[in-house]
Amino acid sequence: MDAVVKSLSARQANIVDADKSGSEKPTRAEAEAAVRTLLRWAGEDITREGLIDTPKRVVKAYEELFSGYSHNPIEVLDRVFEEVEGYTDIVLVRDIPFFSHCEHHMVPIIGKAHIGYYPARGVVGLSKLARVVDVFARRLQTQEALTAQIADAINEALHPRGLAVMIEAEHMCMSMRGIQKQGATTITTRFNGAFENDAAEQARFLMLVRG
Repeated sequence: MDAVVKSLSARQANIVDADKSGSEKPTRAEAEAAVRTLLRWAGEDITREGLIDTPKRVVKAYEELFSGYSHNPIEVLDRVFEEVEGYTDIVLVRDIPFFSHCEHHMVPIIGKAHIGYYPARGVVGLSKLARVVDVFARRLQTQEALTAQIADAINEALHPRGLAVMIEAEHMCMSMRGIQKQGATTITTRFNGAFENDAAEQARFLMLVRG
């Protein structure tokens, strides 16, 4: 398990290092004050009825939206079931819905993840794969980093013979601002082991994902 922790992505390591550095987290009151500042900057009257409690609501919402920072993906995947009656074919969980937030503009990324792997020493509960997606998604992200982090965590916990991760998502920073192209979808993939250099395995995974 120590090897798993050490081999997490650089971003996960940086989060751990930041926690150890002793840097103080802003208080709830400071966070609410920051929201009030942004509202005023946007041109709002923070004393009007509809906005009086908005700073409190925003801070409470952020606790949920960014809860991934307080969860360890390794703990999610720490239970491996080795008794699978000799099953060695692909395990696929597709259409895992998720939302995240773009680290560049802090607006939503909405999409779905597909995860497939060939078991080696065991399997994890199917819900655990969805939980790993949520742990990383509920942080500020880029889709490329999200794909790699999910794959790295699963690969290190299970050591599967092959692993495939595919993410399809719409980025609100592209839909709501800038070029404003609604409905455009970004696809990212990560293939390891049996999938990495085998076009036939990749095609099988994509065929199963598309159903």
